[in-house]
Order: sequence, then structure tokens, then C-alpha cells
Amino acid sequence: MKFKFLLMALCCLPLGVNSAETESKVHEKILKNGLKILVKEDRRSPVVVTQIWYKVGSSYEPNGITGISHMLEHMMFKGTKKYPAGEFSKIIAENGGNENAFTGQDYTAYFQTLEKSRLEISFKLEADRMRNLHLLKEELVKELEVVTEERRMRTDDKPRSKTYEHFMAMAFSNSPYKNPVIGWPSDIAAYKVDDLNAWYQRWYAPNNATLVVVGDIEPEAVFSLASKYFSGFKAEEIKPLKPQTEIEQQGVRKMTMKLPAKLPYLIMGYKVPVLNTLEEDTEAYALEVLAGILDGGNSARLSKHLVRGQQIAVSASAGYSLAARLKDLFTLSGTPVEGKTVEELEAAIKAEIKLLQTDLVSNDELQRIKAQVLAGAVYQRDSNFYQAMLLGMAETVGIGWQEIDRYVDKVNNITAKQVRDVAIKYLIEDKLSIAYLDPQPITEQPKPASIAGARHAH
Repeated sequence: MKFKFLLMALCCLPLGVNSAETESKVHEKILKNGLKILVKEDRRSPVVVTQIWYKVGSSYEPNGITGISHMLEHMMFKGTKKYPAGEFSKIIAENGGNENAFTGQDYTAYFQTLEKSRLEISFKLEADRMRNLHLLKEELVKELEVVTEERRMRTDDKPRSKTYEHFMAMAFSNSPYKNPVIGWPSDIAAYKVDDLNAWYQRWYAPNNATLVVVGDIEPEAVFSLASKYFSGFKAEEIKPLKPQTEIEQQGVRKMTMKLPAKLPYLIMGYKVPVLNTLEEDTEAYALEVLAGILDGGNSARLSKHLVRGQQIAVSASAGYSLAARLKDLFTLSGTPVEGKTVEELEAAIKAEIKLLQTDLVSNDELQRIKAQVLAGAVYQRDSNFYQAMLLGMAETVGIGWQEIDRYVDKVNNITAKQVRDVAIKYLIEDKLSIAYLDPQPITEQPKPASIAGARHAH
């Protein structure tokens, strides 16, 4: 799942404070084998968060093995020769901690939260499974059932999620973003231990990873401990991916999904650049502000005009993530109120876009969005986990962790004209894809018992 930087600018300050004066201090060290270590001190509680990020996710996967990064994430909890299946989680729990993992389009990450004196336990366990995972056929058979059921629960039984999955497959022609993170059902069913082992050997290496630690710790002590457990691994040859540049879209694309559902649904997406694909980053930040203008709280335009004003939508939202590896989508979605159609909601959303393309946003509205960036940052900054997550994500997708500290100033420098310019340039019909959910009668089915093992976040 993509994270909106607008709501997660963690390394910034309260309103009225100059972010440059108290820029978050991140300590960096790179071991000889290429492992990058990022450490940020936060002494408010005697807790430490450890995250290890690998540069591999669903956008790295060729057809035939879609979802294998996510499958490997599950198998990473199935043990090594030193720590058999279940031992990793048991040891973390016995030491009062919690752990989990998540897979995205551009990364796979594993994390633990522990009392600060237990940091070594995290390093010992993560280092072991970085290169010593023991992949067993019988464990794969068990986990295939878990992932198949997870897919059913998260996607197949949720009409909006299934519509979104097919929408992405239509919107992109040759970008790997067309494939779901969890994988297509036929690919999941065909995984073999050899497939997983080859994927593991290819991507799970110190020079393809970033270790992030945030909490009540001394940076030099963390570096020393990390060196003790990770420096013994040699760097591996990581062959660069072939270019995966999406072909130019030549006209609007539309589809209708007929699924059992209570309510209709609309999702629209325009192809847009991200920080990684722009030489000048201003456009990415202008798109970020544009998303906030449309969907930045109750006073944002979609809520104010379509939900409360015209009362044409039960809900409406906009989304954009500038922290992606490849070109992505600027999305708009919503559910019409009873008596209105998805086509009427589509027309209302397009009217809002037209206003942004013709009229400059007022200074008051622009300042409201910028204030929300700061306010959201203050709130989220209380979490060691999210501070670590943004550092790891920014580093792993290729924009660099330093971009986190520049985020607030970049947003604050965006002008109303720049917002209008990106709306004119990118929110155009020929780059638009639309999916409609046409609700069909719901036939009640017996609900199966929830499965054991579906414990990871995605």
C-alpha cells in the first residue's frame, strides 16, 4: 500500500518553528559489505524500533511469479537452521517486544519494537535470516494456504479492493505497477521452493538493504553492534533491473466491474511523475499540495463541495504518493449517494479539476494545506515506528533519506500557479483511466473461520 507523504511528514516541527533550525539528526554509516545503517535518537521513552528494508517488492517481479516478494516475506518467519520455525517470534515475545513485516510495490521491510537494552536480540535474529533462511517444502505448503486465504479476505471478497486491482491492471500497460502486491491467484498457486530460494538469494544481501534504528540509543553503539552481526556477510552482485518505463497512454481507458456489492464505486487515475522520475522536483510537490487541496480534511474541496455541498457523494477522496520508484497515478475515488450515479459523480469530480485548471487557489486555502502538513507532522512525530518507516522508505525507493528533512520547506515553497500548472499539464483526459463498480445482488455465503498465520501487514 502507498503512503501519502502529506500526512506523514514526520521529521518536521510545530507551526511557527523554522524546520531548518532543528532539522532531525540522522546518523549514517555504510559497512564495507554495503549495508547502510541509519540511526536517529529519540529519548522520550526507553524503547527502540529496528527496521530492515530490502530493495525488492512487487515492481521487481516478472510475470509468472507475481507476489513472490510478499510470499518470501511470510517465509522469512519460517526459520533458519539456528532458529527453527516459530522461534523468531517466540524470542521477540519473550523479551517483551513485538514484530511484523510488510511488502509494498518497491520494498519489503521487517521490524521489531523492543526495550532499548534488547536491541542486540533484534540484530542477532535479523542478521541470521538475512543469509541463512531455511526454506522447506512443507512450510511453503502451509503458507500457501495462508496467503491464498489472505488474498481472498483482502481482495476477492472486497468489491472495492477487487475493482482497484483490475483498475491498476488496466491503467498500466507495461509498468510492473499493474500487478498486485499479493500476486495473481495462478502465480501464487504455482510457487515452488526453488522460486523462493532464487528470489531470496538474488535480493537478500547486505548491499541491498538499509537498517534503520530509532529510539533511546547511542548511534556509535548501534554502529558497533550492527558491525558485529552484519559485517561478516559478503556483498553480492545485485544486477540492475531492466528499464520498466510505462508506454505513453493515447486516450482515456474505461472499465466496468460487476461484483456483488452494496454500493457503486468510482475510481479515476491520471498518470503522473514522482520524485524519482523528475529532474526538477517542484512538480511532484505541487501534485502533493494539489492532492491536499482536494482531500485534506473536512474543509478540502471534495468533502466540502461534493459530500456536504452538492450532496452527490457519500465519500470522495484523492491520493498521490511522490515516494514511488516509478511513475504512478494521481487517483480520485468516491461513492455516489443513493439516487445518483457513478457517471454523475465522475462529472462532478471533473468539474472540480476544471476549476483547479482555470482558477488560482486562494492564498488562504493554500496556507491551510501547508499548515496541515506541519500539524500532521507534529502528530506523527510521536511515533518512533513512523519516523523509522519514512527514513527506510525514502532510502529504499531511491529518493534518499535526506528528502524527509526537505519535505516541509519544499511544500511551503509551492505557489498557487505551480498547483494550477500541474493540474493543466497532468490531469488530462488522454492520461485518464476510470473503473466503475456496478453492484450486483449479494448472495450470502457462510463465512469461513479466520486462518492462523495471517499476521503480516501489507
